[in-house]
Amino acid sequence: MEAIEQIIKLVVESSGCPLYAPGDEVIFDGPLLDKDKSGNFCMMALSAVFPFVYAARKGVISEAPLQCPDCGEKVVFRIMKA
Repeated sequence: MEAIEQIIKLVVESSGCPLYAPGDEVIFDGPLLDKDKSGNFCMMALSAVFPFVYAARKGVISEAPLQCPDCGEKVVFRIMKA
């Protein structure tokens, strides 16, 4: 039986980083980043949220906020179904 992939949305809740503003979104359609529906996405942020994005694609969504670890610039994301 093949697992169903969820479309996942990361939403910026708060940001001290000049690359993100609250409300910015990044959409994952299965294993792909939906470039047409997403803003820019920093590779440091990806390294922090990837395990949660993978789990969410499989239907397990964490309610906890996710934070990018880069420098002192705190960016907080929420993950949810799109």
